Amino acid sequence: MDLINPITDQRILDLGCGNAAIGRELLQQGATSYIGIEGSHKMATVARQTLANTSGEIVCQRIEDWAYPPVAFDLVISRLALHYIADLASICTKVFDAITPTGKFIFSVEHPVITSCDSGWTAGKLRQDWLVDNYFTTGLRVTNWLGGTVQKYHRTVEEYFYLLQKAGFIITDLREAHPQPEYFQDMETYQRRKRIPLFLILAAHKPG
Repeated sequence: MDLINPITDQRILDLGCGNAAIGRELLQQGATSYIGIEGSHKMATVARQTLANTSGEIVCQRIEDWAYPPVAFDLVISRLALHYIADLASICTKVFDAITPTGKFIFSVEHPVITSCDSGWTAGKLRQDWLVDNYFTTGLRVTNWLGGTVQKYHRTVEEYFYLLQKAGFIITDLREAHPQPEYFQDMETYQRRKRIPLFLILAAHKPG
């Protein structure tokens, strides 16, 4: 939210919007419009319920397949969705074309030290050890999650930076979601979360 603000009069696109709770919040804070793109039919249904009685709109379609309208948005956001996209380069280009001059693109992904390797994790237990391995071998990773498998794509911090630059963006900020003690109910969890970054957040804008 620090990177997104101010949002008054902003036309916002949310890629992989989930339940769209942030969309309702952004509209309440003065955004002109909000469109959420969500590939899951069940989650899109929840998102529409979340945005009931607002001007927000949900499109049930994959991020890769949606027809991005040109120069239609002032702000494009995505929260923990883009590491599931195989061809992120094309998405960056589509977003670049879809935002206005000086428009912003702000997104979070699982931190590359997390996506690189999951060998230190015993299923069913809180993870206490993290191994960073095969960091520069980018591409598909398959992880066990909630009794099934999840496909995601590992990229280095450098690659995320490069993909934005190649699409034409100017990178303005990089965050690693440093834990803040006031958001934790106990110090044990806070100390555990300080051991390794979970998220990478990048902010960029289109040159005017």
